[in-house]
Amino acid sequence: MYRKFGKGLFDLAITVPALILLSPLIAALALLVRLKLGAPVLFRQQRPGLYSRPFTIYKFRTMSTACDAAGKPLPDEQRINAFGRRLRRSSLDELPELLNVLKGDISLVGPRPLLMEYLDRYTPKQRRRHELLPGITGLAQVSGRNCLSWEERFALDVYYVDHCSAWLDLKILAMTIGVVLGGKGVSAPSHISAPVFMGSVPDAKTGGAMARGNRQAP
Repeated sequence: MYRKFGKGLFDLAITVPALILLSPLIAALALLVRLKLGAPVLFRQQRPGLYSRPFTIYKFRTMSTACDAAGKPLPDEQRINAFGRRLRRSSLDELPELLNVLKGDISLVGPRPLLMEYLDRYTPKQRRRHELLPGITGLAQVSGRNCLSWEERFALDVYYVDHCSAWLDLKILAMTIGVVLGGKGVSAPSHISAPVFMGSVPDAKTGGAMARGNRQAP
């Protein structure tokens, strides 16, 4: 019952008051992004939602749109400034995703929506992370975020899919506050956010899976 009906009501009961209370902060951040990084203020990207159906995610932009002479975006390290790093570290760049919750694209809690290009790289078990709406935060985000391996993150996502409950959602939301205040796990070592997931291969020793060689995220 909670998965089919209660979770949506739970999301609205928290999201609507949160948007009202946070509207001055959201407006101030939008102005700062416009001043520090220029237009557009919002980052929009297609992400896979429930059952892998695509939707447009909204976030505050944390990097400039600078390109090289050929029109190709410069590496992340050259496009992110001190303001963008602070915004990403604070997780305040995620606030526009509350609009996605209102639209029903995502939930407050669930597996994080990743990139469309990853869909063909999941194992059948990893693909189960799309059996629930994705979330702004999730079990993997309060358990290490981008410092976890891809396999660890996907295992936590599938665990959440199998054990979703109101109590678990409340617990994850409470833990998220501590994670955000601590600012830990935003970036994997030597990356702005996380390495690109290139797919998993069976691990003969453990019977599980391990990631293929990863490259720097674009």
